[in-house]
Amino acid sequence: MKIWLVDSFTEAPFTGNPAAVVMVEGEVDAHWMQRVGQEMNLSETAFLTPVEDDPSRFGLRWFTPTTEVDLCGHATLAAAHVLWSSCGLDRAVPIQFETRSGVLLASQRDGRIELDFPSLPSSSEPLGIPVHELIGEDFVVLNEVRSQYDFLLQLKNEADVRALRPNLARLRQMPFRGLIVTAEASQELQRNGIDFVSRFFAPAAGVDEDPVTGSAHCVLAPYWYERFGKTNLTGYQVSPRGGLVHIRYEGARTVLSGKAVTVVRGFLLV
Repeated sequence: MKIWLVDSFTEAPFTGNPAAVVMVEGEVDAHWMQRVGQEMNLSETAFLTPVEDDPSRFGLRWFTPTTEVDLCGHATLAAAHVLWSSCGLDRAVPIQFETRSGVLLASQRDGRIELDFPSLPSSSEPLGIPVHELIGEDFVVLNEVRSQYDFLLQLKNEADVRALRPNLARLRQMPFRGLIVTAEASQELQRNGIDFVSRFFAPAAGVDEDPVTGSAHCVLAPYWYERFGKTNLTGYQVSPRGGLVHIRYEGARTVLSGKAVTVVRGFLLV
């Protein structure tokens, strides 16, 4: 089977978030997909299954090294990029992905790939443990909220988001997928059109820190919309690799957009 390695939410190789994309041929099961995801050892491996009689429709599943997930942005971006750049699909025709989160659409606009995803609103449901057990006592938390999959903390400033070293062992024990930390962008980044920064930690899903997390921006979009009153937002995930996510918040839906670069093409031999 053909396999690609793609860096997502970036224009340059070796930055953004790497994802493997596999074009499935024949019958495979979830156990095999999980073993491939473990072998790739990336935050996500995406598996594409063509749908008969519709060249623009594909089944899509995502696996971390340890588990299957319900929603993933960067591996969906990678899958769309592969289909348009390497598989000859018409760039003018949107791609429909059948996923555990419903049908997701990918299209092209202004030189970027757009992903039509569900928004993930947050609530003030308490975490149930002191926040300092997760992030230590050196950080000021301005807000803490729960979303469908994750827990979000707004810190005082961008510098604190960059400096954070969370307790990964404690996070691994928590009953949610991951921890999003965010803050308003510094004045320097705001001058470059960036509204907020974030980081994402999901050790319980086999990913200590994810470089750029599309699904987390489905939480961040409504969260920062409520504070800025802007439907068009730009987030920068300040992981060591870094990545830029453009957002158009549409209420029930959040449109994420970015670019991607293929760095490896090959074949699975097993």
